[in-house]
Amino acid sequence: MTVETRSLTAELTEIVGAAHVLTEQELISGFVTDWTRRWTGYTAAVVRPANTGEVAAVLAACHRAGMAVVPQGGNTGLVGGSVPMHGEIVLSTVRLNRIDRVDPVGRTIDAGAGVTVAEAQRAARHHGLDFGIDLASRDSATMGGIVSTNAGGIRMIKNGNTRAQLLGVEAVLADGTVFTRWKELTKDNVGYDLPGLLTGAEGTLAVITRVRMKLVVSPRATKVALVGVESVGGALGFLNTLQRSGLTLEAAELMTRSGIELVQQHKSLRAPFAEDTPFALLVEVSGQADAQQLLLDALTAGESVIVDASIEDGPAHRLWNYRESHTEAVSAVSTTPPVKLDLATPLREIESFLAELTVRMSDAFPGVRAICFGHIGDGNIHVNLLDVADDQREAVTDMVLRLVARHDGSISAEHGVGRAKAPWIGLGRTPVDLQLMRAIRSALDPAGILNPAILPANPQL
Repeated sequence: MTVETRSLTAELTEIVGAAHVLTEQELISGFVTDWTRRWTGYTAAVVRPANTGEVAAVLAACHRAGMAVVPQGGNTGLVGGSVPMHGEIVLSTVRLNRIDRVDPVGRTIDAGAGVTVAEAQRAARHHGLDFGIDLASRDSATMGGIVSTNAGGIRMIKNGNTRAQLLGVEAVLADGTVFTRWKELTKDNVGYDLPGLLTGAEGTLAVITRVRMKLVVSPRATKVALVGVESVGGALGFLNTLQRSGLTLEAAELMTRSGIELVQQHKSLRAPFAEDTPFALLVEVSGQADAQQLLLDALTAGESVIVDASIEDGPAHRLWNYRESHTEAVSAVSTTPPVKLDLATPLREIESFLAELTVRMSDAFPGVRAICFGHIGDGNIHVNLLDVADDQREAVTDMVLRLVARHDGSISAEHGVGRAKAPWIGLGRTPVDLQLMRAIRSALDPAGILNPAILPANPQL
C-alpha cells in the first residue's frame, strides 16, 4: 500500500469508522470475486458507508485523491461489472439497508440501496401489496443493484422492468455532490428523466443510495402450469391463447429438455411429464374465480402442440423449482465457470435463434454444452455454456453474441454489459449512440473515477 493510499484509507476510516474499512485479505475476498467465479481482482480497501452523507464524503475524498471507485451491491451480477480489477476502492452499499416507508395508499416503497429484493417484497406484502421485480437471486440482489442493471426478472411480462417502476432516486455523483429526485408521481414531466438515465448505468454515472419505487397489487390467487410442448412456436402460440382468454399472465418461462434433465439430476427431482418433450413452458396466471377453467380451456385449445401438463395452485413451489434451480444446477455440474450470456431477441426470432445456436455450437464447439432458458414472454433467453475451456471463452462468446445480433436481438437483456461484454458493445449500439454515452459520462464524471472499466468513456468503448 502506497503512502497516498494509506493516507486515503485513514481519511475513509474517519468518515465511516474503523470497523467499516476492510483491508485484510480474508475480509475482502468476497468483494473482489464475482458470483460467476470468472472475475477476480484486488482492492486496497472495502468501504461500507451507512448513509448518503457518508457516501458523499467517501466519494469526495476519493475524488480529491484521484482514486477510482467501484460501487457494489449484492455482487450477484453475471458480467463482472462490480469487481475491482485494478485496485479500485470498493464502495459497498450493504449498510444502506433501511426501509424508510411503505405507502399503501400511493403504493410506493422508499428503501436504501442495500435493501434486498426479498426484504422489499416482505415489507410490501405486510401491507397487502408486492414488489414488482422478482428474480431467483432475490435474497442477495439489492435495490441499488437492480436499478444499476435495470433488472427485469420473472414478473417483467406483467410489471415491466426496473426503470418502469422507479419513481425517485437519491444518488451521489463522483465528486460527492448529492442528487435527489424524490417524487412519488407517475406523471412528472419536467426536463430530463435523470433517474431513468441512472437506471442501467452500472454505477458509472453516480452511486445510488436510496430509491422510491412503485408497488403492485398482488393477485388474489394464481394458477401455475408446467406445460410440455414440441416447439418454441408451440409455446408462443399457447401464450397467445392464454393472453386472449381473459387471464392475466404473471410469468412465462421457457426451458429445454437438457435443462430439465440437469435440474432433475442435481435436485433429485422426478420427471415433470409422463412423456418426454423437447421444451417445457412454465406459466403463472391470475384472474377471477373461473381462472382454472379458463386455463383448462386454453390447454384444450392448444392440445395440438401440447404433449403434457401439470397444474397447481400458486405459488406452486414444486413446479417453480424446475425453473429456479437452473442457475444452481448449471454452476454445480460445469467443469469450468459457465459462460452466462443474457440475451434478447424479438419473439418471432426465438425459435430460429435457438435452432441455429444448437447447430453452430455442435459444429464449432462440440465439447460445450448449451443450456438455454428464460423469460419467453419478453424474448429474454439466458444462454449458459458449460465446460468451456479458458482458451475458448472469447471465441464462443463472440459466436453467440454475433449470432443474436444477426437475429435482431440484444447482447444484454437485463444484466448489463460489464466487463464480459464490453468488447462487443458495438453490436448493440451505433457509433453515434456510443458518442452520446461518452459525452454523458464525461459530463457527470469528468475525472472518470466511477467504475472506470465499465462502459469506458474512451475510444475503445
